[in-house]
Amino acid sequence: MGMKIDMEAAEVAANLVVAQGRSRWGGTGLTMEVQHHAGGRFKRPYIRIDCPPQHWLAVAKWLRFDAGVDHCSMITGIHWPEGSDERRWEVVIHLMRMNVIDPPERGNWVEQVVRDASILQEEDVPLEFEVSICLPDTRTPSVPSVQQVWVGADWNEKETWDLGGIDFDGHVGMRRVLLPHDSPVGYHPLQKQHKLRYHDFEEMYDDAQGFQRKPVDAGKIK
Repeated sequence: MGMKIDMEAAEVAANLVVAQGRSRWGGTGLTMEVQHHAGGRFKRPYIRIDCPPQHWLAVAKWLRFDAGVDHCSMITGIHWPEGSDERRWEVVIHLMRMNVIDPPERGNWVEQVVRDASILQEEDVPLEFEVSICLPDTRTPSVPSVQQVWVGADWNEKETWDLGGIDFDGHVGMRRVLLPHDSPVGYHPLQKQHKLRYHDFEEMYDDAQGFQRKPVDAGKIK
């Protein structure tokens, strides 16, 4: 049976992190607030952070080592060519404070222990975090890598660069992970300038990206 987190304790814990964050990052342009999930029986709190790109690595280390955020579950990138001047690109990071502890090794194994969520209070309560980093119009969008902060960021940053073309400064071993390794340099399919089939275009990819080939089902009704 899954453990349930007390909603009142979660609310207190979320507001505690926000208060600490505002104290630590006040005046840097970072904003932090408690929001609530719209769906589900309980409107569970989570922490929403809007972070300037130049502060992201320092904020990530603060989250990991001071706020106890120990899991990076997702990183995704969005291209907003018709967005505001300060939001033409966006990186969204989903994080968790899982509160899983590793006791000393027993033999050749390290046993993981999940604490009883129903009795946790304040800094020990598991929490969700959503971080948004907006970038202005640029041909080379990038944010600092947090590959060394959370092991889960390694794959997520690769995937976001591969599909969205947003680079992560300092990432070691960046490479294609979903597209073919011989895909043209500069081709990232989630960028909005690419014209794909099913969007009133007959080719698999637009010729400007170097493929210059027709799909096997060309001419068939989609």
